[in-house]
Formats: sequence, structure tokens, C-alpha cells
Amino acid sequence: MRSPYRVALVAALVVTGGVPLVTGTAGAREGATTAMLEERVYVETTVDTDNNGRLDRVAIDISRPAGSTRVPVVFEHSPYVKGLNTAPNHNPNVDRLPQEGLFGLNAAGGVDALRPAPDLPDWYDDYFVPRGYAVVMGHSIGTGDSDGCPSTGDRNETLGATAVIDWLNGRAKAYNASGTEVQASWSTGNVGMIGISYNGTLPNAVAASGVAGLKAIVPIAAISRWYDYYRANGLVVAPGGYQGEDADVLAKAVVGNASRCSGQIANLTRDQDRVSGDATAFWQQRDYLRDANKVTAGVFVMHGQADWNVKGQQYAQWWEALKANNVPRKIWLHRGGHGAPSRSDYQATVLKWFDYHLKGIDNGIMTEPKAEVQFPDGTWQRFADWPDPAAREAVFRFGATSATAPGTLTLNGTGGDVKQTFVDNGRTTNATSLVASPDTANGSRLVYRSEALPSQVKLSGTPRVTLRMAVENRKDANVTALLVEYGGASPVIVTRGWIDPQNRAGSGSGQAVVQGQEYDLTFALQPKDHVFAAGRRIGLVVISTDYDYTLRPTAGTQLRLAPSQSSVTIPLTGVAQPSGDFSVAVSPAGGTGMPGQTTTTTVTTATTSGSPQQLNLTATGLPTGATATFTPATVTSGAQSTLSIALAANTQPGNYAVTVRAQGTSTAKTASYTLQVPVVDNGCLNRNDTRVPIPDNSTVESSLRISGCPQAPSATSKVDVDIEHTYQGDLVVTLVAPDNTTYVLHNRTGGSADNIVRSYTVNLSTRPAEGLWKLRVQDAATNDVGAIRSWALNMR
Repeated sequence: MRSPYRVALVAALVVTGGVPLVTGTAGAREGATTAMLEERVYVETTVDTDNNGRLDRVAIDISRPAGSTRVPVVFEHSPYVKGLNTAPNHNPNVDRLPQEGLFGLNAAGGVDALRPAPDLPDWYDDYFVPRGYAVVMGHSIGTGDSDGCPSTGDRNETLGATAVIDWLNGRAKAYNASGTEVQASWSTGNVGMIGISYNGTLPNAVAASGVAGLKAIVPIAAISRWYDYYRANGLVVAPGGYQGEDADVLAKAVVGNASRCSGQIANLTRDQDRVSGDATAFWQQRDYLRDANKVTAGVFVMHGQADWNVKGQQYAQWWEALKANNVPRKIWLHRGGHGAPSRSDYQATVLKWFDYHLKGIDNGIMTEPKAEVQFPDGTWQRFADWPDPAAREAVFRFGATSATAPGTLTLNGTGGDVKQTFVDNGRTTNATSLVASPDTANGSRLVYRSEALPSQVKLSGTPRVTLRMAVENRKDANVTALLVEYGGASPVIVTRGWIDPQNRAGSGSGQAVVQGQEYDLTFALQPKDHVFAAGRRIGLVVISTDYDYTLRPTAGTQLRLAPSQSSVTIPLTGVAQPSGDFSVAVSPAGGTGMPGQTTTTTVTTATTSGSPQQLNLTATGLPTGATATFTPATVTSGAQSTLSIALAANTQPGNYAVTVRAQGTSTAKTASYTLQVPVVDNGCLNRNDTRVPIPDNSTVESSLRISGCPQAPSATSKVDVDIEHTYQGDLVVTLVAPDNTTYVLHNRTGGSADNIVRSYTVNLSTRPAEGLWKLRVQDAATNDVGAIRSWALNMR
């Protein structure tokens, strides 16, 4: 979250002893002078992130109108108040991708990178205080003058900010520099948060906590899920302009006391996992989307369409999550980069947003169109929602008649079954160079282009690609897709996206890549609003390493693509879609699959209008290790196909929602299939899915019975635990054998991290197998509660 420009923070005056200091500021609304009080206080949080035995306190600087009138609060919380430390980035140049070692190699590195000064706005107090607001500028936990340690987006940082809102509502304590308790008797308790970059991310996090009193937020260039800031579909990626940065580097850059927090930051380095790139529990704890249902504040999103630091996926997925939960919302998408929009009504519109939500002034802002988008010519257009409701998905098929020549994009089919290959050279060649000269073959990329557009078309939303690809000489590779506009003075990279072939089934966990085997890689590019002028051509360029974003392995990885089974889907306005429609269904719509075996169902398609069309069939939502095979994989609408799902021998029990997708020439349809994998009880495996609440300061148990196990328990028996809880550090989790022997699985580690979802290996070989086994969970602290969702014991 770095800005291309930096403005030094004009900090509030610190008054020793907390005695308010009266100043004057021009009242821009009335032209008068408004008396302003400024003071520093320290708010007590509920966490001890530096483990010194005392609850952390966060420093806040307050500017507010003089007098006894209670006022609402505009609150910015920042880790940048004292600037940035110099912290070395990780080295993006590697011999091989480190995830190749997951199924056999390894690599690592480090390089120094200097950081610019922070970008913190300084207009809030001058603008809002004369208009009847207090302004609070907070030092995020572990930074500036606050206690504790930074943790790059996890719940501790959220709690550091929610403590301030709690204090403004009389629910928390705060002290001045001399240790005297201070109360916010001047606050109405209604709070609005605003900020750019990290300072805009914290409002998203706080809103997702559901804290009472937060009425509105204005997140600008903000993160909604940290995984997508430092990772992409299983790949380690960089924020634009900061190759090699990661969660630990950012914490080192903002930490207030590096020596005090060295252990905590070392844990970030360990847990962020720069090898697999998977969306592990570390990243799940930094995902605000999953708590969007808790958001009660009105959300005014602002983001730059040229922001490749905090990429567009961050605002798009947050917007969709807010929409799904009926959150009051508004969005501005400007043509600039990492910062606020340049609009003469920027401040006035933010004021209207806060006036409506914090003061209850009915000023009409909620009846305006929800979305405003700025285009490259500088003009703004208003829409009822975002993406433009008029956009329709256009599916462009790849075509190629030569193994080396550039290919085509068409809405009406493909151009042959030829396969095309290229060799990764991204370590020394950037994407701008690789998209150039599209009329000639280039051994380091593949390019596919449409015919010249007969009229203007507009992209609005999130393009996605399906690439049928194989890695021919390595265990893994970067795969990058670039959507390009051709036909102007030079090619324009409109948007891009990345995937790790190991994560073809999802970002949660990877699967080995077999050299030479083709896989369907389906992934989204970054969202965009972009106008392709008449006469321009839409291009899709496939490369491997993206020099500015991905890790850079040594050149030489060979990749193969099957154009006839690849496509790009683009939400467009102004494109004439091919006529015809179809339907898809699955019968039976559900079935049972046993580990190590295959289950089948029939996929039926029909032509519902127009002419029959070719449909490519795929399936997602499979259990880890399972594979789906369609026979045939491509049908003409009106025909049937058999779906076979082969389960791995170690497939975990559960119900899996499998989505069958039929991709036609201009649209896609889906059907659902429910796959049930039952508990295989040969006596040595059992599970309990009964939910058991975990109250504060209590101990609960969940039990299951093992009977008829024909073998002694294994020395590598597995205990799978799924516990919902908002503070791992509260919990002690113990397996209790029938003879009351205990095995401690988790003992108050993990700090403020949410939930325990993991598998533990336990040596049970000396215990009798049969009898009643228990999972005992002790909540050893106050404030956080949860539940045992399920657990399983496998003695094989």
C-alpha cells in the first residue's frame, strides 16, 4: 500500500498532562473562526501483542470544537504517523519456483529496498472541525507512539482501532500522559472512518468487526483481503512497484519498537508461507470479506483504476460482498493510481456521506446513482450500480492454425486443434516488451487477437480466462494472462491476472503438476472499466513470469497451450452476441462417493433457442485430490456427457458442492451436483459433527466412539479439528483417550488469530483403540467465545 506521492502528516499538538490547548481555525462554511481543542490520549485495548503482561494502549490525537456540545467523530487510524523504517524486501529472483519443492526443490533470497515517506492526508481537522465534527488521528497498534506490535492486517490491528470507537462510546478506558483517566464526554458516539491505502484498509477491517458506533467509512485504495495483496491464485505476487515485499516486510517498515517485536515479526515471516502461496489460515485471518455480513456502516468506496499497488480485485470483491449483504454503499472509480480522486467535490461529497450517516441529515446522497466511473478522457459517468448493468459476458475463443504464428479471438468458434508452445523468459523481459509486435511469432509468449472492432465497446467488470495448459519440463510455473488493446500507437495492457497451476482447483491448497499433462486453468483478471475504440483489436497474451509482479525463476520453463480449449470471457457493452441459448442439468443431482473410488452422473444439455452450439464442460468444488472427467468433454447442445469423479484414497468425509459449468460460444450455464463422502468406519475412523458451544472461561467436551477397529492405533494417527473461535490464544485443546490419557494438541498459542482448523498427528500406538474418545476444549480467558464445529479421529 504505497502511494506514488507523499504528504507529511500535520500531527495534532501533544499537550503534556492532557490539558486541552485552544487554537483557532478558519470556518470555511461561515468564514468565521472556530475555537478548536487539541489533546493526546492513550486508549486501552483488550490485547497484549508485545506479551509484556500489560494491555496495549494506542495513542490518539484529537481535534474538536471548544464548548460543551457533543459532536460526532471523523477517525483516521494509521501505522504511518512516525514514517517508515528501512526494511529489506525478499528477493524475487529464484532459481526455481519454491513451490516446486512441495512435490521436491527449494529456493529463497533477500534484497534491500528503500521506502518513501508515508502519505497521510492533513485536511481533516481544518475541514471537519468547523463543520461540527471532532477529528481523531490514531496510531495503529505497534506503530508510532502506541504500544504493542504490528501484525499486518490481523485481528489485533482491528482491536486496536475498535478500542478507540469503544472509548468514544464510553465502553473503554483512556488516559492522558500523566496517567489520569480521560472520558470522551464530548462525543456523540457516532464515528466515521476514512483513509487512503493502509489507512483505508483499517476502516474495512473495523467495519467487518461490527463494532457498535461505527456509522460510516470511506476506504480509499483499500485492501479487503490481504491474500490478494501479496498472493494470486497460489502464486507469490508483489504489490505494484514493490517487488519482494510481503507481510513481514510491511510490519518491519511500520513497527515502532523493532527489538520489542522481533519475535512477533519472525512469526509473520514463518507463517506467511512464501513457498506454497496457498490461502492458509494466516491469510484467512486477514480476510474481511468473510465478515461482510457484520458490516452495519455505510461504505463509500474510492479506488483508482490505474492502481496496481492495491489492485482492483480489492474493491470489486468488497463491493460484491457489501451488495450481497445489503450494506448502504457508494463507489467512485477514478482514472488515477494509488490515491484519492481529483474532483472539486471530493471533500464536499465525503462530508455529505458523513452528515447523512453520522448526523442523520437527509441530504439526498443515498438517492444518487451508486456508481461513478471516470474514463481516460477525464469524463465521469454515473451508473445505477457497478459493474455497468448493461454489460454482458462475451466469450472469445482462441484459435490457431500454426504452432508458432499469432492466433485469433472470435465469438463464433475456434481455428483448429493445433497446440502452441512458448518458453518463459520473464526474468529479463517485462510484459510491456512481450506484448509488442503482435504480428510476428515470439518464443516467449502467445498472442491472440480479435478482428478490428466495428464500433466502440466498453469493458466493465472482471474478465476471466480458461487456459488449457501443460508445463513440459518443470514441476510448476508462473502463468500470466494479459488483456491488451491493439491498434493504437502502441499496445496497451488493460488488465492482467496470474495463477499457479498447482492451485488449479483453488487457492486453498495445491496439487502436484505432472509434466506434460494438460490442465484447465480458470482464473479472473483484475477488474476494469475500459473503452475499446472502433478499429481497435482486443488481445489476450499468455506469458509465464510477469517481471513486475511474480517471482522470477531462471528462464527456460516450457509451457504448452491448447487454443481450441481456451477462452477469455469479458463483460462488455456494445458487442453483438451470437444468437442462440441452451440449458444444462445434472441427473442425478447428487450421489455418494467412497474414498479411492469413482462416482458418476449424467450431464444433459438442450438447445433452448437458435442453433445448437459447442459446449465445453468443466467442474469445480471437488474435494482435494479428486479429479473430474467428462466423456466427452465437449458436446453440442442437445447431447449428453458422463461426469466421472475419482476420489483420492485420503478424501475427507463431508458434503461437497460441485459446480458443473457448460461454456458456450457467448455465455456459460451451470448446474449443481452434491457429492457426499461418508465416514468410512472400519472401526478405526469416526467423526462428530455436532456443534458444541464454547462459552467464556469454560471447558467443554465432544466425544466419539471407536469400536471394531481390527488393528492397533497408528503412531501417526490423525486428529482433525474444526473449532470456531475469535482468539486462538484463549484455548487449550486436548484429546482424551478412553483410559483418560491426555494429548495436548493446542496450548494457548496463536494470539488473536481466529479459529483452529487443522490436522494433528498423534502417536496413539500405546493406547487401546476401542472406547469413548473425547475432544476437550478449555476457554481460559474472557471476551471471546466460539464452538466446536466438528472433529474426527483416524487411527489408520
